Amino acid sequence: MVEPLVLKDHTRESRIYFERAALGFGLLIFLTLFLVARLFYLQIVQHNVYATLSDKNRIQVQSLPPIRGLIYDRDGELIADNIPSFNLTITIERVDDLDATLAKIDELVGLSESQIEGFRKRLRRRQRPFESVPVLFKLSHEQIAQVSVNRYAMPGVEIEAKLVRHYPKGELMAHAVGSVRRINEKDVHRLDRVAYSGTDHVGKIGIERFYESDLLGTVGYQRVEINARGKVMKVLDSTLPVPGKDLVLYVDSSLQQVASDALGDRRGAIVAIDPLTGGILALVSKPGYDPNLFVTGIDYDTYAKLLDSIDVPFFNRAVQGQYEPGSTIKPLLALAGLVSGITNPDFTIEDPGWFQLPNDERLYRDWNWTKSGLGGHGVVNLQKAIYRSCNVYFYNLAVKLGIDRIHEYFEWFGFGLNTALDIPEASKGLLPSKEWKREARGLPWYPGDTVNIGIGQGDMLVTPLQLATAIMLIANRGKWIAPRMLKEGSDLMNQSVAVSPQDIEFVPEDVWELIISSLQMVVHRGNQGFGENGTAWAHIGRNITYRMAGKSGTAQVVGIKQGEEYDEAELEERQRKHAWFVAFAPVDKPRIVLAVLLENGGGGSEFAGPVARQVLDHYLLRSGQQLANSK
Repeated sequence: MVEPLVLKDHTRESRIYFERAALGFGLLIFLTLFLVARLFYLQIVQHNVYATLSDKNRIQVQSLPPIRGLIYDRDGELIADNIPSFNLTITIERVDDLDATLAKIDELVGLSESQIEGFRKRLRRRQRPFESVPVLFKLSHEQIAQVSVNRYAMPGVEIEAKLVRHYPKGELMAHAVGSVRRINEKDVHRLDRVAYSGTDHVGKIGIERFYESDLLGTVGYQRVEINARGKVMKVLDSTLPVPGKDLVLYVDSSLQQVASDALGDRRGAIVAIDPLTGGILALVSKPGYDPNLFVTGIDYDTYAKLLDSIDVPFFNRAVQGQYEPGSTIKPLLALAGLVSGITNPDFTIEDPGWFQLPNDERLYRDWNWTKSGLGGHGVVNLQKAIYRSCNVYFYNLAVKLGIDRIHEYFEWFGFGLNTALDIPEASKGLLPSKEWKREARGLPWYPGDTVNIGIGQGDMLVTPLQLATAIMLIANRGKWIAPRMLKEGSDLMNQSVAVSPQDIEFVPEDVWELIISSLQMVVHRGNQGFGENGTAWAHIGRNITYRMAGKSGTAQVVGIKQGEEYDEAELEERQRKHAWFVAFAPVDKPRIVLAVLLENGGGGSEFAGPVARQVLDHYLLRSGQQLANSK
């Protein structure tokens, strides 16, 4: 019997359907429960973690650089200011193609290879995402217009306004105040990255460097909400930056200008100090340079020209230049001779124009010696030795004192030391001794070395600042006041590592009087017992309305052979003598101490003396109101 053909098994299909439906429903329930569990885990258990991650994408912390402190001179004139500067910046996270963007900027405003390399270095130093990095500094109005018109085609490119350092006096104050410069690779490793967040500059030289921590201020922050393109939507909260401290210096801008004008185009330096406070009234070194060139970046050609200049404009001759002091140290040698009893006011010598050590054929000549044998000053006592600058007297005195005693006395006056409270870069000079020569050259000290020291030649080296400080000690009759630039605004001077010698209390009052009266005779006519005027009277002593104490000095740059006469006309300009003049005035109540140096300038009285007279005249003969302000 044939079974009937079954076309469809409804029961089996229903069973399979319900089994599959149950399996699907079960899987759906499982997945739903899994999603709910995962949602619970993410939203409840891990809420804080993902909320933080979300905020990192949505919220950025931006640094707010502080405003750098200002610097004023003693009369409130601004000598270091801040001015707006427009920088072209790139936020790398908002840029699709950095090379294409840089190429577009180059097309619009021009980019050199060094500028691109500088940008890439700054980009590597960046501390956090979405922090803009400068490409160009100090945009011109034309550059701002070019970029603004094309910003739509350069996402991530912005024009940002920042305050940057500006020196209104330019070259005039370059060596007195110093300067800030852009932070470089070396700076990154020594600076606190948090303190300098958002700051592109740091004090590199002078006052700007010494008082950097005060001038910098404290960085601030703001939390901002940004969109996916990095654009700031709103500021959530902020901590405002604390501006840097303003500083007031002792520098007198008017006096600084007069001193600079008096030097003219000559190489040299002038340091003027207030003997009552130690405040440096003027600090001029020429030639100089414009510090504004370095604030936003100097171009290679200009920098190379300054760096390679034979006149070395970056060199601060006033505090770093080391020169033989010449005859300017003769009053100090006289003081040592009087205090030690080696000489006295009545002791005289017969000066034939030369000096000779026992058993030595060499003749140490006076400055007025000639080939014809003429020269010498005749009968010379201590006062005449000072106001006529008699070399032979001081050759003799130096040998009698000996180098050990000379070294001891000169150290009391700050030679061989940096005594300035806030000029750490100041050179110490060189105060030679037996021990120094043995260690430095492996040679003994010879009597001829002492002879040369007697007239400020040989191995002794001083800076104009050191010489002004030593003369200030004479003006104050032994009272020590350390030189300083700052008048008010900071306590950092209290942390200075400068050496501060003690007051010179062992010098009797009559010795100070004798030395000071002798220095007056250098400039003023009359009362000289030998009927001669001082070396500076003819050049600066006529028609002077105040009493000045001064001393000239001339330091040879190249030696001359025995029997040869010094002929400056035959020498190249840079082989000629350095000219010094030191002074203080008024004598009864000193208000200003001065040291003038002219590199290869010739005779001290003839050339450096008139420069000193111009500076002193300006400071002491101004109107009553101006004079009152200088106290």
